[in-house]
Amino acid sequence: MGIKVGVAGASGYAGGELLRLIAGHPEFDLTVATAHSQAGQPVAAVHPKLAGLDLVLSATDPGALADADLVFLALPHGQSAALAAALPSGAKVVDLGADHRLTDAAAWQRYYGGVHAGAWTYGLPELPGQRAVIAAATRVAATGCYAVATTLALAPLVAAGAVAPDDVVVVAASGTSGAGRAAKANLLGSEVMGDLSPYKVGAHQHVPEIKQATGATSLSFTPVLAPMPRGILATVTAVPSAGGTDPRAVLAGAYADSPFVHVLPEGAWPHTAATLGSNSCHLQATVDVDSGRVIVVSAIDNLGKGAAGQAVQCANLMSGLPETTGLSVWGIAP
Repeated sequence: MGIKVGVAGASGYAGGELLRLIAGHPEFDLTVATAHSQAGQPVAAVHPKLAGLDLVLSATDPGALADADLVFLALPHGQSAALAAALPSGAKVVDLGADHRLTDAAAWQRYYGGVHAGAWTYGLPELPGQRAVIAAATRVAATGCYAVATTLALAPLVAAGAVAPDDVVVVAASGTSGAGRAAKANLLGSEVMGDLSPYKVGAHQHVPEIKQATGATSLSFTPVLAPMPRGILATVTAVPSAGGTDPRAVLAGAYADSPFVHVLPEGAWPHTAATLGSNSCHLQATVDVDSGRVIVVSAIDNLGKGAAGQAVQCANLMSGLPETTGLSVWGIAP
């Protein structure tokens, strides 16, 4: 027997991706998966890609997860905290929701509402010193999908003083799986195909998380729904600091030892298809010849590095395993 793993919220897109990664993991033993309305259904009936995985979805109840050594929570925002509090104290928990990401209770109230459940260790291993912190933790809050794409592009530049922390502008396009699996009229194929549409303009909930993780003090963030199932392409711009530091060199130095972050060769630009099915982030940077602003483009799979892959990467560190265990560096395009 390996490490016994449970997944709560296994019927959703992120939950299904977790099941796929865990089922192929050499050290994790998937023992229980829970859901709400889909409880009682075979996993393969809910996720046809997992045909042959002989497991039935249980009701989402603390008792069903009590015997797991490691629990992933892939629940809607605001639903993780109560379940996590009812789990055995010895279990390691990785939360893919937002409940425990923010350190500022006022920011939680402003962007999410309700009672702030308190902050856990932040689950982005590529931040300086964070691998060791995650490895020592029993409770980890995995990042938001837009947050990881933006943070990996921006945080090293702010930390190096290469860009000013204020006047940061981000425009990021995401596939529809980022909105979850619940049926919504605006996510129907006939509504999405052939269309690009902004949403939550000027008030997206990932803004305080990005500021917290990067050190940015002012951020304008515009998310765009793109007609594709998965992937995020984020364009991050900021004002350069005096001195003319090469932003691409800063990023390359920051991620020289990060197996999942790839600063592309000069002239090559990220695109989402190249990251699909992987836990990788592709980056490229330049300086705008007209405005002088630093531009960084970031691509990830929102269900990989933006959700399930990132969570497994953190769980690997928490379990004393190499962070790459069971995860692919390479995409599956086309």
